[in-house]
This record gives sequence, C-alpha cells and structure tokens, in this order.
Amino acid sequence: MIYMNQVFQYVTDSTRIRVIDIEEPHVYIVNIDTSSAMPRRELYSNLITEMNQGELLAINDPYAKMISESDLTEVQIRKREEDWETIQKYCVPNMQNLLYKRGRENKIHEIVRDSNLGKTKVKKLLTRYWQRGMTKNAMLPDYSNSGGKGRTKALTNAKVGRPRKININNEYQTGINITDEVKVQIEHVINKYYRKKNNYSLRDVYNFMLRDFYSDRYKENGELKYRIWEATRIPSYHQFYYWFKKLEDPTKDIQFRKSTKEYELKHRPILSNSKLETNGPGTRFQIDATIADIYLVSSLDVNKVIGRPVIYAVLDVYSRIITGLYVGLEGPSWIGAMMALDNMVADKVEFCKQYGIDITPEQWPTHHLPEIIIADRGEFEGYSVETLINNLNIKIENTTAYRGDLKGIVERKFRTFNGKVKQKAPGAIQKEYRERGDQDYRLNATLNLKEFTSLIITMALHHNQKVIDKYPVEKEMVADGLVPTPINLWSWGIQNRKGRLRTVDRNILRLNVLPRGKATISRAGIKFKNLLYGSRQAIEEQWYLKLKNRSLEIVYDPRHIEKIYIPHDNGIDFEACVLLEPSQQYKGDFLEEIVFQQQLRNELEEMERTNQIQLTVNTDAALEEIIKKAVKNKKESFNQPGSKKAK
Repeated sequence: MIYMNQVFQYVTDSTRIRVIDIEEPHVYIVNIDTSSAMPRRELYSNLITEMNQGELLAINDPYAKMISESDLTEVQIRKREEDWETIQKYCVPNMQNLLYKRGRENKIHEIVRDSNLGKTKVKKLLTRYWQRGMTKNAMLPDYSNSGGKGRTKALTNAKVGRPRKININNEYQTGINITDEVKVQIEHVINKYYRKKNNYSLRDVYNFMLRDFYSDRYKENGELKYRIWEATRIPSYHQFYYWFKKLEDPTKDIQFRKSTKEYELKHRPILSNSKLETNGPGTRFQIDATIADIYLVSSLDVNKVIGRPVIYAVLDVYSRIITGLYVGLEGPSWIGAMMALDNMVADKVEFCKQYGIDITPEQWPTHHLPEIIIADRGEFEGYSVETLINNLNIKIENTTAYRGDLKGIVERKFRTFNGKVKQKAPGAIQKEYRERGDQDYRLNATLNLKEFTSLIITMALHHNQKVIDKYPVEKEMVADGLVPTPINLWSWGIQNRKGRLRTVDRNILRLNVLPRGKATISRAGIKFKNLLYGSRQAIEEQWYLKLKNRSLEIVYDPRHIEKIYIPHDNGIDFEACVLLEPSQQYKGDFLEEIVFQQQLRNELEEMERTNQIQLTVNTDAALEEIIKKAVKNKKESFNQPGSKKAK
C-alpha cells in the first residue's frame, strides 16, 4: 500500500520520489533530488507493480527528523515563517490546480501577481515544500545543516535491541530499528553490490547502502556528493551484518561473486564418492592430461630445452590402479589420449623394459578395456571418438567444461606426480610466477623425455602399491584382511565383484586409436616425417618403380618411430614398414625429438641462407670480373688474325 508523503527510491538509477497526493487511480509524485521539481502523475497500480517486482523500494524520509527550536537561529525562524505564510496564503488554496500540468503555469503567474514575488522564488518555495515533506520546517533555508551539529537527536520511536556502545557527550546513540523496509534495502544492496564479480567486501556494501538510502545529496562544483546522516538515523554495521547473515545464501553468493563453475568445482557439498558409480574393476576408467611442472632437454643435444611434457594417465575408478600412461610433448589432444589408451592394453612388463625398468606381471597386471571411459570434452568430443565407440564398444562420458573434480581420482594423482617432480627433479618449476632476480628454471633442465617417462613409470609403480587414504572399504574386504592398495583392490575386485574387464587384440586396438598420417612413395623409399622406410610389400609390388606421386595413409606410434604401419583393407591387419639405412640414426628416438631436431636444422639453414646468397653473389661478381679481364686482354692483343679463316 502507498501512503501520502511516503518516499521511494528506484533501483536502476537511485532516483528518489515523494508521494504528495493520492487520487485513485492516480498518485502525484515529485523528484526530491532535483533543484526544481514539479509534480508528475502516475498510475497507482504502476507503482504497486514496481514495488512488487523490486524495482521501487520504500526508504526512510531523508528530511524527517526532529528539529529543536532552541537550535535554530532567529534568521532561520524568520525566513521559515515568511515562506510558510506565503505557502499557506497563496499555494495551499490553489494546490489542486498546481498538481495538474495543464494550467499550472497560469496559476503560478497568478500567485506571482498576487504575492509580488518573482516566478523563480515561487517555484523554489513550491519545490522545497513538496520535496521536504510539506511541513513547516520544510521551509527552513539551510535544512541539511540545521539541528544542532554534534548533538544527539531524539527519535519519535524508541529503538529496540541492544544499545550501542558508543558514548558521545555522555549520551548513548540509539540508532534505528530494522523495519521491513530496511530489510528490503539490505537485501537490495546485497544483490546489487555483494553478489557481483567486483568482489566488494561487506564493509563496502554497507557503505553503498548508506550512500544510496541514508545520505543527503548535494552538488559541489558541479559534482554530485553525499552527506551521510548522523548515527541516530542510520543502521549500524553490526545490524547490517546480523541481517546479512540471516539473508545469506552461500550457494548464490559464490555463484554470483565467483562463478557457477567454481562453486561446483570447489565449494559444492561432497555427499558421494566415485566408487559408488562402479561395481568392480573395469566398469569405469578416468583419463586426463596435465602439463608437468618441469622443463626437459633434447636427447640429441642436452643443451637444447625442448619444453614441458604432457602426462596422460588412465585410472580404474574402483581400484585406483593406473592402467595406462603416456608422456609426450604435444598439448592435450586426441593423439596423446589415444597413446594412453594404447598403453592401457599393452603388456606392462614389456613396456617397462623399454625404459630400463624390470618388473613382474603381478606388479602391474592391467591390460584390459573398460566399459566406460570418463574424459574431458576436448580430446573425446571430436569425430575420431566414433571409431572408438563403434569398433570397440566403449562408452565415452564427457565431463562438463572446467569440472576437473568430476575426474577427481586422476586429478589428485597428477598433483602427487607434480609434487614429487618439484621435490626431486632439476628444471622443475617451483612457483607459478618468477620474481625479478629469480633463476630461470629452464637453465637447470637436465632430464630428456625418455628419462622423465622413466620417472613417471617409477611413480606409477609406487602408486599401485601404496595404501589409499580414505578409501570406502567394504565389509567383505575387512573380513578378508585386505589392505586397500590399488593392486590388492584390483585383484580382489576381479575375484569378488562383477566388473567389466575385457581384452582385445592390441593390433586391432592400435588400428583404431594410433594416429594416422600421410606418407609418400619415392625412389628412395616410403617417406614420412622426412624419414625413409621400406617394406616387403613395396618391393614385391614394385612401388618404387611405379611412381605416380602416390601417397599412402599410414598408422604410426610417436614413441617408436622405427616402424610405421600400412592398414590392410580388411581392417584386421597391417603391413609393417621399417626404417631404411639413411634414417637408422633416429632409431629409438621419439617423434617429438626428431621433429625438434629437424626444426633446428631448418633454423640453421635459414640463418645461413643469407650468407649463402651473399656468397653466390660475390662468386658471380668474381666470375664476371675474370671474364671481363679476359675479353679486354683479347681486344688489346696486337697479333689479331686478319680473317675468320685465319683465326
């Protein structure tokens, strides 16, 4: 409901208005912040709708305070009486005509003629009368400064609640009651200022509330300024904080101040665990990648830094065992993820032997396909994933963007790996941002890609035998005396739980997941990445003699570039091509190392190209000079034959 003389404030632009008359279905309002304000007619129902929608807030009357006559000067009292008499004699009798826009100017001219006052003076008196509450004290000339500076003002209503502890002039400040209107104001400033990306503090929000609802507005040198009311007329910060805690919604606060993604990632209640989604080993594998906090060097030149490696890991959700690993230099991508899947079904004994680590099958018994793979949207949302789904019957579950917590097991393992790397390895990044004077971590880089992969394998073997903290151990596990290590959980789950483990011929998997590329046929051999290969089929079918710019689609393993594979049309076999003698020097190197070496070679050749051009130009000039001298000597010869026949 709307009342006469009530003051409201618009949320959008903080405009404050006063209701000066109500004539259903209309109300007459006036802007209380402008220097000259005339009434405006609005529909009563419109204001009610704006209030219900939170666009219009009821606020305290900024001009409502008790003025002690003893605090006023004689000049103030005299001016008030004179102006009040003018209002009562000339304006109040004509108030209905002054409310309407039509005819208002004519009525003001009549008042000017009858009162012998100027038009500006009359409008100024009307503005002050309407804006400041239509009371006698509204006519005080310096209203905002009157009232006895520094003295406690008695309010008409006694404040409830605990008294304030601040004592001024031996009197305690009483403050105000937190009415429903004040609660609406507090809720408004919380939504407008606190629940924003600006991350304003509560103290800032409280100050904004005082500025918007508990201050006088004035202009100084054309600039809008605010004068906060005295303490007896404003809510205290403790009152504001009390009601903030009552209105607090942590979920909404975090989502608006930070983001919904951050809330879901860091602050949402954790009422479940990943194991509940599985019923045994192989039901769900999680796969993810992270950039390691270390710089590596080239195995071909230890003085060349080649960058930071990317670690791919595949973990079984039920047992937490690592089922697949891949370390490479390409950024998180489909190729890296597929290499990890290839390792997932590989014989881990043979895999470790390639890096100089001897293990038994019991130390790493995984070589299986899962039922479901949980992955990021990036690597597993492209067209290539269709091959994996259709040919191998593996379901892919993509997490939402920026929700690493949905793959919490593998994410946690990455933090462990990076922590160990920082403790042990030279060239590790110790902090995210280097300060001035700090040593460049790249200068300490020592490990190459193969050596770093050996480190990761060693840590993976340690993880597989380490007791898992806070694992939700089942009653049957306790009865069997099971120690919850990944290997024990894997073996126990296979024997006692259903699981979804499957095996597949590795050659079939490789045809589905290994990266593909284009190779060309030349007289020197099959060329791929500037490396030359040969095969039995190429010789038997005389590919090198039947040159027609022929290109082939091949499958390759970036970790073992000594072979590439030509898939057969039947989709179940392939032709292996081996490195020829001119490229044998790169046998055992990773593809990234070879590409890096080729880039260095190209850079060196590019740097030398200018010198080569200069050398060629100088050589041509020298040749021309020699020829020029020979021609000159011939022309100056004295024994020239007289005829062509004689010559």
